[in-house]
Amino acid sequence: MTDNAVLNVSGLTRRFNGTGGISDVTLRVAAGERVALLGHNGAGKSTLMKAVLGLLPVDRGSTSIAGHALGSAEARAAVAYLPEAVAFHPALTGREQLRLFAKLAQVPRKEADDLLDRVGLADAADRRIGTYSKGMRQRLGMAQVFLGKPALALLDEPTSGLDPIARHDLYALIDALAAEGTGVMIASHALTEIEARTDRIAILRQGQVVADAPLSELFARAQLPIRIRLEAPGDASALFERFGGHRINGARVEFSVTADNKMARLAEVTALGTAVRDLEIIPPSLETLYRHYSQQGEPS
Repeated sequence: MTDNAVLNVSGLTRRFNGTGGISDVTLRVAAGERVALLGHNGAGKSTLMKAVLGLLPVDRGSTSIAGHALGSAEARAAVAYLPEAVAFHPALTGREQLRLFAKLAQVPRKEADDLLDRVGLADAADRRIGTYSKGMRQRLGMAQVFLGKPALALLDEPTSGLDPIARHDLYALIDALAAEGTGVMIASHALTEIEARTDRIAILRQGQVVADAPLSELFARAQLPIRIRLEAPGDASALFERFGGHRINGARVEFSVTADNKMARLAEVTALGTAVRDLEIIPPSLETLYRHYSQQGEPS
């Protein structure tokens, strides 16, 4: 385990009647690191999180949180969890609920009051939670996560069902949490959100880790094709004959290149001068990368 690792999972296996679950999962999260956990429904994301939290017994493997053995009082105190369907007592106010959590976590009441302001709930702190929107409940859940400055935060689909503004605000809170040194693991299906909001991506397929690296490294390994789209001043037949690919609406041609030959092909395009009116480079998307690893990847 690296010195700054707040989560160290090694060879973790949990099967359900011999099928499903997770198998031989090894994963680390460093202090202040934001790791996205991706995978289809049933890939094992929730099973992994519940195993890390000690809510599920495991068949084999080991887990430590902030250097403490799973199940110990120190490990439980070092981790915070935000479930997808966050639920609080509807009759309590936001302030009452968070102060209760603060008491359980043995942190000062003032910290709970300050966190309500930090997550944008100061004006609604004394309203009953039953009147809160889902976005407000998620903010309250993030305030709970902040309590006591945990070493590790596990967030299960934290932006599910939120509007774009609420999603942006929630990720700002996640960024602030990581900036304070908390390691964050986010299980999510929202690929476009996590692309710019995480430091590393881990992909599960059928309960196994098939990719685990920074996004740029995953793209480099996958060697996915890059599309180049050219537009001619008139008919694109000459461009099609030279570059191949396929034609679009008569005046445009699209073809694929690899990262290794991209510059050489662009040099060819530049040499054509006015025979090319416009050029567009379309890199592979995160969705394409995810599909590549989740369908074709091999356990790392």
